[in-house]
Amino acid sequence: MEVSPSPPAVHAAPLPPKLADGVFPVGCPSRRVLDHITSKWGVLILLALSEGEQRWSDLRRRTEGISEKMLAQTLKSLERDGLVTRTAQPLIPPRVDYSLTERGYELTALLLPLVQWAFDNADEIINGQS
Repeated sequence: MEVSPSPPAVHAAPLPPKLADGVFPVGCPSRRVLDHITSKWGVLILLALSEGEQRWSDLRRRTEGISEKMLAQTLKSLERDGLVTRTAQPLIPPRVDYSLTERGYELTALLLPLVQWAFDNADEIINGQS
């Protein structure tokens, strides 16, 4: 008779009360912010900008597969959230630069371990291995 291995120990930890009571209700503003910063394009744009100020065309090239419309929408959302700054240069042709705010850099420092984990584990997850 073959014995199956025991499942790994669960490492559950309770959420801090303020977070546990506040983040789950449908009206919590953090949901909207989480939607912006955890979208595929939001994360990639924030990571690209963590390397320094970039122009629209640089972001478009760096974030392969993003449409112009989605890049515009994502940048506007991140700017509205106070994570990205848009600076228009009075040049001909017009030039617009994007950079992270202090809050944007703070957030990116938190996102980097998550993105690193996803990068390190992507092949095994995609291939259905554990």
